[in-house]
Amino acid sequence: MSAVKILSNIYWVGAIDWNMRHFHGHTYTTKRGTTYNSYLIVDDKITLVDAVHASFAKELIENIRQVVDPGKIDYIVANHVETDHSGAYPELLKLCPKAKMFGTQKCKEGLQKHYYGNWDFQVVKTGDKINLGKRTLQFIEAAMIHWPDSMFTYCPEEQLLMPNDAFGQHYATSERFDDETDPAVLMEEDAKYYANILWPLSSVIARKLEEIKTSGLPIKMIAPSHGIIWRRDIKKAIDAYTGWSQNKTKPKVVIAYETMWGATEKMAYKMSQGLTDAGLEVKLYDVAVTDRTEIITQMLDAKGYLFGSSTHDNDMLTIIGGFLAFLKGLKPRNRVACAFGSYGWAGGAVKAIEEIVKEAGITLAQPGLSVQYVPDENELKRCYEYGKEFAKIVKAG
Repeated sequence: MSAVKILSNIYWVGAIDWNMRHFHGHTYTTKRGTTYNSYLIVDDKITLVDAVHASFAKELIENIRQVVDPGKIDYIVANHVETDHSGAYPELLKLCPKAKMFGTQKCKEGLQKHYYGNWDFQVVKTGDKINLGKRTLQFIEAAMIHWPDSMFTYCPEEQLLMPNDAFGQHYATSERFDDETDPAVLMEEDAKYYANILWPLSSVIARKLEEIKTSGLPIKMIAPSHGIIWRRDIKKAIDAYTGWSQNKTKPKVVIAYETMWGATEKMAYKMSQGLTDAGLEVKLYDVAVTDRTEIITQMLDAKGYLFGSSTHDNDMLTIIGGFLAFLKGLKPRNRVACAFGSYGWAGGAVKAIEEIVKEAGITLAQPGLSVQYVPDENELKRCYEYGKEFAKIVKAG
C-alpha cells in the first residue's frame, strides 16, 4: 500500500500483512492479518516514528521514498524494541546512517542486543522533548505496556498520540482510519488485542491512563503501531481501555471445557441451559476445537467462568490444561469460577482445575461438580441446577 497522508505533512508509511495468521509464536491467532504502522513527519527535521517487520523493509523504504528521500531522515523515534516494529531498522539505516535515534534506556539496550548496530542513540525520559521545526515531539515512558522499553510519543501541535502497541489491533485493511471501517469489527479486534496481550498489565495501563488524563494532554488522533488510526472515536477507544484496565465485567458466563467421550460435554450443555434460563449471557466452547484467542476475548468482560474436563491420569486433559495455564498468565481479576467434569474409576480433573483457578487469582464460587462415567437424568438435572446456582453468584457481583 502507498503512503497515506494522515495530517498535514504527516504520513502513514507502514505495511499491511494480509497473510499473518499467528502472532507471538502461536499464542495469538490473527484471522484478519495485521498492519505494521510507521509514521513519517516532514518538518525541518524529517522524523520517522517506529518501523515495520524486517520482511516489509523494502515496502517501508518505498513508501518513505514517495514522500521524501529516505537518506534525508534526520530522526528516528523507537517507541518499542519488538521486532515487528524494529526489524526494518538495519536496512533503513543503510540509507540514512547519520540519523539520530531516540528511545528509552531499555530500548537502547534492546536494540543493541537484537541488531548489534553502532547507531547514534539518544536516551529520553518522560517529559523530554525534541524540536522538529514547526512541531515538537514529547516522550512518555510506558514501561510494561507491554515491554520494559515501551514509550509513547506525543505531538502537541497536532494533538497526536503515537502509543505504539497501546490502542492497536491485529487488523489488516486497506482503510487507515476508524471512521472508514466497520465499528463492530474494529472493537472486536481491539478487545481481542487487549485480552490476549495486555490483560495481565491492566494495573499498569490503568495508572498510565490516569497519568495522561491528569496531565491534560488534548488528543485528537491516536495512531498506534498495529491496525487502525483513531480520529473519530477517540473517547470510545480510551473508555474501552479504561474499563478493561479496571477489570469491569457484566453478568456473562464463559464455559470452556474439554471432553473425552462426551460426558463432560453433556454436563456443560446442561449447565449452559440453567444459566440461560436464569437470564445470563452464555458463551460455550470446547477448547479442543475452538480457537483459544477467540475464547479469551469473550472472557475479557465476563464475570463468571465454568471450566470442565474429563479425568485422565488423575488430572485434567492436556488442551484445557494448556488453556488454563495461558489464562493464569493473563491474571484476570474480579472474576468467579467453578470446575466440573466426568471421571471413570478415579477423579482428579476437578481438583486440578480448582488449583490452577486459585493460582490465577480467580475466586472459586462453589465446590466443583463431578459425575462418574455418563451423567444420568438426575445428574443432568443437578448440572442444570448447578448452572442456575452459579448464575445467582454471578448476578450478585
